[in-house]
Amino acid sequence: AGLVKIDLLGLGMLSCLHDCFDLVAAHHGQRWDLHTIPQDEPGVYDMLCEADTVGVFQVESRAQMATLPRLRPRTFYDLVVEVALIRPGPIQGGSVHPYLRRRHGDEKTVIPHEPMEHALGKTLGVPLFQEQMMQLAIDCAGFSATEADRLRQAMSAKRAPERIEELRQRLLDGMADRGIAAEVAEDIYEKILAFSSYGFPESHAISFAYLVYASAWLKRYYPAAFTAALLRNQPMGFYSPAVLIKDAQRHGLRVRPIDVQRSEWLCALEEEPDGSLALRIGLHYVKGLRQSTAAALLNARCCNEGFASVDALAQQVPELNRNELVALASVGALNSLGEVEHRRDALWQVEQAGRPVGPLLQGAADHRTCGSKPLRKMTIDERLTADYAGTGITTGPHPMAYQRDLLRKQGVLSALELESCGGNRFVRIAGRVISRQRPGTAKGFVFLSVEDETGIANVIITPDVFEQNRLIVTRSRFLTVEGKLQNQEGVIHVKAQLITPLSGAINWAGNAIQPCSHHG
Repeated sequence: AGLVKIDLLGLGMLSCLHDCFDLVAAHHGQRWDLHTIPQDEPGVYDMLCEADTVGVFQVESRAQMATLPRLRPRTFYDLVVEVALIRPGPIQGGSVHPYLRRRHGDEKTVIPHEPMEHALGKTLGVPLFQEQMMQLAIDCAGFSATEADRLRQAMSAKRAPERIEELRQRLLDGMADRGIAAEVAEDIYEKILAFSSYGFPESHAISFAYLVYASAWLKRYYPAAFTAALLRNQPMGFYSPAVLIKDAQRHGLRVRPIDVQRSEWLCALEEEPDGSLALRIGLHYVKGLRQSTAAALLNARCCNEGFASVDALAQQVPELNRNELVALASVGALNSLGEVEHRRDALWQVEQAGRPVGPLLQGAADHRTCGSKPLRKMTIDERLTADYAGTGITTGPHPMAYQRDLLRKQGVLSALELESCGGNRFVRIAGRVISRQRPGTAKGFVFLSVEDETGIANVIITPDVFEQNRLIVTRSRFLTVEGKLQNQEGVIHVKAQLITPLSGAINWAGNAIQPCSHHG
């Protein structure tokens, strides 16, 4: 059709960065953009080397976090390599481990044939980018520029393996004519074939690496603004808002709950008495609350300088229907209103709010609040359930914090405590499952990330253990995992041997998970 196709990638993170720069300008008085942020900041690279990257563009996945402490990026081009390395093409082509070994001097850099130096010299003899495959075809097999572009198109096609197979003999014959040994030629072909499973062009990786650096820089130096911007632009990235909030809190950020007296529609920043900034969760996280209703609420709040009571809120914002009032009360968003003592008290008042006074109650001094409160306060478990059901997040302590004393008596270690443990030790951990992965390149292995109040622990599950525990692994939201600890180059995993639902934990739907019969 003669049309040009252009992929615009990273739009979610670009929107996040835009919002973050605006928040920084508004609250710190400093206007930054992608072109003016300081480059090569050691503190940013220190953070990346520690895999402290929750929320950072492209390098927040389990696989990337496991690679960062081993790659130890110190320059921008190291980030380009990091972005390109953890892709199906380099993984299936066997490029990842050789590159890491060569980078650390554990393996000598070997370029099998002199013509390969041009293509592979700057990546230690290991192919990582599509352009390198094209250059290898030109330098080693005598491809013309047009033929190399055909190879690029073949690597990107839907039926890439079949398309590349059509070029196989041409590649092998060209390399044979230039004196390249058959086994070396076959290895080059296999790496080209592996890139049909998706490998990055270098230009693509460079563009992404710049967003990696920018987002890491903002997380390092403006955590409140960065977290608020992330929460404004969900869904995006690898982790849920609940995980982003807990990570920010572990870094010292104060996160304030939804409040009809203080919250805006989007997450915003507030100045604390000590001059620091706190994050206020926005009304848009209340499930079932319409944006048009929230706009009417914010307008009424501005005009009336706040709301004196639940009844005043209902009268001044007639757009609020009963379901929306109940949703706000359930998540504690009405707790700051006059005479509201707790969430259930707010729910009780919602049932009467805005209703006209009948003849029997006319003349009563305060018919809405007379007498004792008929409903008891929510328990901790009920508040957590209401938080997750009503917003998907909680600004209070992590659910695991409430069980830590009991878990410690059972010998369960926290994620933070794993860092000081030696490898090959049998350990028990527990937490909320925040990600499950079974990559096609992992030969049936399953990878879990479980979170507690101290951090995130990674679990490796072998295919046989997964088959024995398939329902538990795929359905339970809180797990106890027992197995051998692996600690290599700062990368920590627990290789699971026994997996059970966490006894007494609260799941996202609010039901207690019952222990298995063999759980001690």
